[in-house]
Amino acid sequence: MPDKPEDKARKTIDDLLSKAGWTIQDREEVNVSAARGVAIREFPLKSGYGFADYLLYVDGAPAGVVEAKKEGETLTGYEIQTEKYSVGLPDVLKPYRRPLPFCYQSTGIETRFTNLMEPEARSRPVFAFHRPETMADWLMDESRKPGSTSRARLKHPPPRH
Repeated sequence: MPDKPEDKARKTIDDLLSKAGWTIQDREEVNVSAARGVAIREFPLKSGYGFADYLLYVDGAPAGVVEAKKEGETLTGYEIQTEKYSVGLPDVLKPYRRPLPFCYQSTGIETRFTNLMEPEARSRPVFAFHRPETMADWLMDESRKPGSTSRARLKHPPPRH
């Protein structure tokens, strides 16, 4: 049986995630401690939320999702879907925060990213997936000082003397 267009995108996304330092795993053989960043394919969410094409684990805890779409799809229409996935995490899992902060939509050719820790979060195009250590730094910064994202700091600049 020939690959579906989304399958082609997933192969490219696997490669892009790997190049960014992610270890790719199938949901049947999960070891979230295998690497600093683990991307689990077709992860089942709570009832009514479906499956995330990829659930991203950083240092053993869920931190984000990736929605794969076939090449040519307009990704801006899928932010709502990834945000839905970010809140549909099974209750038994212990993420850094709920909803999951990092949401991607990708065709493998084009990728968009939303950081839900930002005020008035919105998706933007990115050239590559972020590395696990980058996400770990963002999560640590935000846990130490809420409002630490660059967009949050721009919204509340320090006083001028």
